[in-house]
Amino acid sequence: MIFALHWFSCLQGCTSLFILSDGTNIFYLLVYVNDILLTGSNSVMLHRLIQLLSSHLKLRDLGTVHYFLGIEVPFTGMGLMLRQHKYILDILTRASMISCKPADTLVSPSKVTIFPDSSFSDPTRFLQIMGALQYLTFTHTDICLVVNRVCQFMHAPTDSHWTVVKRILRYVKGTTSYGFHFTRGSSFVLHGFTSADWLVVLIIASLRVATLSSLVKHRFHGNPASNAQLLASLMKLSIKP
Repeated sequence: MIFALHWFSCLQGCTSLFILSDGTNIFYLLVYVNDILLTGSNSVMLHRLIQLLSSHLKLRDLGTVHYFLGIEVPFTGMGLMLRQHKYILDILTRASMISCKPADTLVSPSKVTIFPDSSFSDPTRFLQIMGALQYLTFTHTDICLVVNRVCQFMHAPTDSHWTVVKRILRYVKGTTSYGFHFTRGSSFVLHGFTSADWLVVLIIASLRVATLSSLVKHRFHGNPASNAQLLASLMKLSIKP
């Protein structure tokens, strides 16, 4: 796999995402163990790139993505969505809360602190559920603050912390169909809305902006000359039925 990835540039801060760009066309390759997600701005060259990778690796083209690493990708008439409906149900089942009553609101992150009560009886279960909730924040950014706050006490969780976790689970029970909706011709302007504590939001936002700026750097400040040579050769490949 390594010799096939030398055409791509690895995104700084994310060793699973690789980018190939010639200044006009851009392709993204996401790798996780044996799962690969490949997309790009030019469908013809994307097909030829798949052929080129197949000549070096044993690949099985599964077609358009519908499910990848716990994230569902349903297509709509306006575009596509990213959601984790099945993943949420799996978390609720693991926590024995599949039949719980949904909650309309979350616990305020400022109320999650060191509680002077008994230690939680099953810390391993606590860690597993919190790890799953952290992954859920990819499509449920509304729980990001409170989940990160609870994670600060994973070394010594108490019964009160578990009560907070159950409240989070009750909240996500009512948001199983929520996700990100990307429409055709969407603007790349980034908008943010929040009513949470401004200082906590500032810290989280600075981390996310750092990641975003890393992506922009690779998008516009890569090595388009060398990448252009590869993309030009892709245009010359013949497509076999």
